[in-house]
This record gives sequence, structure tokens and C-alpha cells, in this order.
Amino acid sequence: MRWYRIATDQNDPAGENNLGWMYQNGYGIARDDAEAMRWYRKAANQGYAAAQDNVGWLYQKGLGVAQDYAEALRWYRMAASQGYATAENNVGYMYQHGWGVAQDYAQAMEWYRKAADQGYADAQNNVGFLYGSGLGVPLDYKEAMRWYRKAADQAYATAQDNVGYLYQNGLGVAQDYKEAMRWYRKAADQGYAAAQSNLGMLYDRGLGVPRDPVQARYWMEKAARNGDDAARKWLTNH
Repeated sequence: MRWYRIATDQNDPAGENNLGWMYQNGYGIARDDAEAMRWYRKAANQGYAAAQDNVGWLYQKGLGVAQDYAEALRWYRMAASQGYATAENNVGYMYQHGWGVAQDYAQAMEWYRKAADQGYADAQNNVGFLYGSGLGVPLDYKEAMRWYRKAADQAYATAQDNVGYLYQNGLGVAQDYKEAMRWYRKAADQGYAAAQSNLGMLYDRGLGVPRDPVQARYWMEKAARNGDDAARKWLTNH
């Protein structure tokens, strides 16, 4: 914190952005989203892309300011125009959900691809999702798998779970419960609730492994503690 403040005294945008991050997350100081916004804005007004993206995030979530999707998108675009992958992904997300802009899956895909082509795992997973859902592009499970694997190979838990789902259901690949289990476990071991629930379901049904009610319950309980509704429903019925 002391070094960040020294940097801010010199109007260093990286230091200002980092100080904002400390305030936003309550590291070394009481959490204060309004103060986080103030420091992010200082850096963002100097053209610092990471800070512009952070300003957009606070507007999107309504943290420290009134929620304003249009304003969030405006700041995301500033950062995205500098090729900042996180912001490109966020612009895509706004288009996908129609927040601050008319919903447009083709535009969402275009922005996700910009970030995905830089190796940004979240965006690679989002590209996979659009292909796997036929949103903005023709439905293509093989292409969905290709993009999910790019993200999953970076240990991105959501994508690992998605790879598992495609293997479990034989979408874009030959159905393979053992491979589904392997990928679900990768995500589950990171604490990803949906994967923990999916892992539990494979144990419950004996798919890819011998049926094991003890392991099924173990993983379902983990998933339920992490907020997974499907796991909670399963536990209610078992």
C-alpha cells in the first residue's frame, strides 16, 4: 500500500490503478468501492487500459456508483480500443446479454474472438459457448470443443467443465464417460461447483466409473456447499 501511494503521488497510472484495486478488494485497507472508483478514474483518465476496464466493471456491477450499463460499455470500449483483452471480452459480454446496447450475438462473437485470439481463457470459453449454443454462428459442437479446449488447457475451470459435458453427451466428440470424468475432476478440484455436481452424478449413475454412492454424496455435498442448486436437489432426494 505504501509503495502504491508513493506511485500515486507521482501520478503514476499503474500505481493509481493498483491502489483502486486495494480499495475495491479491501486489501490492507477497509473496502471502499467509491474510493476504488476515484483511483481507477484517475488512472483511466490518463488512458490506462486496465483502469478503464475497472471503471467499466464498477459501473456494470453498481459498485461505488449507480449501476449504469451504458457507461460501463463506454469505458470497456475505451480499453478495448487499445487491444486490452479483458475489456474486449467484457464488450462481448455486454453484447451477448444486451446490457447498455441492443443484444447482438454476432457482435458478441466478434469481440470475444478479439480477446480469444490473444489467448484470453474467459473469452475462449465464451466463443465455445456461442458455438455450442448456435448464437451468432451456426451450431457447431466440434468448434465449441476446440475453443473450450483452448481455455481448459489453461486450467480455466468453467471450460474444463464444458469439455466434460461435451464428452459426457457425445457432442462434437465420441461419447466418453471416462474423459468426461477426467475433465470434470480437473474443474472440481479447483472448487468449481457445477463440475463437482457433474462428478457426483457420474458416480451416482456409474458412468465412466463403478457406481459409488459414497463418492457421489461426497461430491454432491461439496457442490451444494458451493451453491450448486442441482446438487442441493439431489441431496434432498437422497
